[in-house]
Amino acid sequence: MNRMLRWAFRAPVCLYRAGLGRVLGHRFMLLAHIGRRTGLRRYTVLEVLEYRPEGPEVVVMNGFGPNANWFRNLPTTPDPQVVTGSNRFITAYRILEQSEAVSVLAGYEARRRLVAPLIRVVLSRLAGWRYGASDADRARLVTELPLVAFRPRREQRGALPPARQCVRSAEQPIGPTPAE
Repeated sequence: MNRMLRWAFRAPVCLYRAGLGRVLGHRFMLLAHIGRRTGLRRYTVLEVLEYRPEGPEVVVMNGFGPNANWFRNLPTTPDPQVVTGSNRFITAYRILEQSEAVSVLAGYEARRRLVAPLIRVVLSRLAGWRYGASDADRARLVTELPLVAFRPRREQRGALPPARQCVRSAEQPIGPTPAE
């Protein structure tokens, strides 16, 4: 991937790490996790398909499938953290069942009618087959690219570090960095 494109994809991480994540509202979330091989803190910004204020619960798609590094790092991260809008919490997560995931995806597409053709193109690229936004296509898609829901952990095992500590660390400089 060329450097400019890589930096463009990392720009939202920089916004969150600079304390400006509120600008992105609940359309995106920052996931802070630990690299399963390196042990270093990693940051991933994910698009929110559905934000549920009660809880809150944030639903995202694992767009690169079960081999996505952030997805593989979750089980080995003791206290993954989520930042979305002005909410910041240590998270518990679950993979949505197919029927719930299909419903979330249909709702996402309905709320984004104006960009639906672009969404279909992107999802087709991610899935590797022509996605047509039918119920059958949605059911197939969510089995290949699972949806994950994040919510605050009921019992907060570790205290959240102060906001600035999460924002910048010596391990993870601001700017384009290779993601694990």
